[in-house]
Amino acid sequence: MKRIYKQTIQIAIPVMVQNLITNFVAMIDNLMVGMVGTEQMSGVAIVNQLLFVFNITVFGAVSGAGIFCAQFFGKKDMDGVRHTFRYKLFSTAGIVVLGIAILVLAGETLISFYLHDADKGIDLMKTFDYAKDYLGIMLLGLVPFALEQVYSGTLREGGIVLTPMVAGITAVVTNTVLNYLLIFGVAGFPELGVRGAAIATVISRYVQVGIVVLWSHFSKNRPEFIRGIYRSLRIPMALVRKITIQGLLPLMANECLWSAGVAMLGQCYSVRGIDVVAGQNISTTVVNLFNVIFIAFGAGVSVVIGQLLGANELKTAKKAAPRLIGMAGLICVVVGVVMAATSGLIPKIYNTTQDVRDLATAFIFISAVTMPIHGMLHATYFTLRSGGKTLITFLFDSGFSWLVSVPLAFCLVHYTGMNIIYIYLCCQLAEGIKCLVGFYLIRRGIWLSNIVGN
Repeated sequence: MKRIYKQTIQIAIPVMVQNLITNFVAMIDNLMVGMVGTEQMSGVAIVNQLLFVFNITVFGAVSGAGIFCAQFFGKKDMDGVRHTFRYKLFSTAGIVVLGIAILVLAGETLISFYLHDADKGIDLMKTFDYAKDYLGIMLLGLVPFALEQVYSGTLREGGIVLTPMVAGITAVVTNTVLNYLLIFGVAGFPELGVRGAAIATVISRYVQVGIVVLWSHFSKNRPEFIRGIYRSLRIPMALVRKITIQGLLPLMANECLWSAGVAMLGQCYSVRGIDVVAGQNISTTVVNLFNVIFIAFGAGVSVVIGQLLGANELKTAKKAAPRLIGMAGLICVVVGVVMAATSGLIPKIYNTTQDVRDLATAFIFISAVTMPIHGMLHATYFTLRSGGKTLITFLFDSGFSWLVSVPLAFCLVHYTGMNIIYIYLCCQLAEGIKCLVGFYLIRRGIWLSNIVGN
């Protein structure tokens, strides 16, 4: 078991460092936009909710094929890895085309769903205009984002985590510097506000994908699977069917519906006023900074368990899974305490109303209290997924969101006079039900499967 823990942590730490820096810089970016005004901050927050659905859908497609990729690495089958990589390219290309079409044709309508009467001096029309400007520029970053996910995801599934980390760190430094120069118009640069934030993000995405792609193809230590990767675009039809049915469709549908459920929860909360949107934006930025711990640990669990299954070490995988999930929960207890103790500090920095700051503080504190639940859920989800049981993860994840979380939030917001803080608390605590179901599924061992054995 020491080997399993060590391997998981070795994968998790670089991912954690990259995500920590990324989210810390995202918080600084958010602060910069927040210093310009509440309307600007709210407009960016609304668009990021919409882009979150696209990003997670891409992640779902890459992860669906990634289940097979991790097991092919465990089996040391590089041809299998190459075929899976090509599959990722084709599937994400389709998502990019569809995503751009939806956001171009229906973007303004989707933005308007989040704008409700404000009685706190916030101008909804200005918020709409800022959101529209931000979205128009961010569309240019969808292609490099998807391509980077394909390359970095495959590298991580093979245990190569340093290159994606370096690329991510370089990108966030680029983003931060350009944000400062372009949002405020420093050192002779134009003062572009929200547009400057979008331009900085898009440029940083091209920097990130450039580093990953160039290293993968031209480094002396380039991975074995990349050799001859584009010599042919052929993928065996049997593998295409297997990945599509067992990986892509259920996982992509799950991630798409789950992220849409998150966006719908945000829309439900927004009914209580645009100040709730602003408060949620601040809290999400802060919470994401702490969530990197269990997200990175979940990435480590996914690779380690997947490679064990691919190597046909089913007994070792069954023994390791519950211990790794428990470890994720214990880590989140410690992180949650720190987060709760500091929940009121960062909202004070924002140039916004006191009501928005109070809401943000409450949302952060609730997220801190419920963090151990989410940490164990994350590790459980990736364990179930590593064995190719994607229908189960579909019901476990997005099924729960749309059957429990979203209806609960909708009913409490529309049919009760309950304070939005208590509504948010109820929705977070409801995730505990999913935690119990996950424990049962892990104990049953129904996820134990070598899907690349033949």
